[in-house]
Amino acid sequence: MSRFVNAPELMQRITQRQGVRQFVKFGIVGASGFVINLVIFTLIFALTPVAEHSRIYMPAYSIAFLIGGVSNYVFNRIWTFRSTGHALVQGFQFLTVSAIALVVGLIVSRLLEPSLGPGHRLWLSATLSGMLVNFFVNKYWTFRPSP
Repeated sequence: MSRFVNAPELMQRITQRQGVRQFVKFGIVGASGFVINLVIFTLIFALTPVAEHSRIYMPAYSIAFLIGGVSNYVFNRIWTFRSTGHALVQGFQFLTVSAIALVVGLIVSRLLEPSLGPGHRLWLSATLSGMLVNFFVNKYWTFRPSP
């Protein structure tokens, strides 16, 4: 037996795992939601005077986050997890997980705002803060396979 790892074989074994494929799909869906979130946040900031940015950061972050979250729910339900569960129940669960991720993002925003200031760097830090929690809670609670 060889002591060296066959990298192509290892990659094939890893990518054949359902959880890995789901995480990659979740990431792709998340990236699309991320873009939607960024566009909405940027539009809100562009339509607001600079002097108001500190005051409107939290509402702008929340609105953009929730709109991106709705698109993520639809695509994750259909494509990532191919769920056939009750759409309203899963929608409520996904919304609950999104609300938890939103609170985490708002806490991170509050903690990092003094060093990053309101704007896109803070938005990025807050948005990325909930990704892993979001994936695992949705995978094992919202979209878990029916028994």
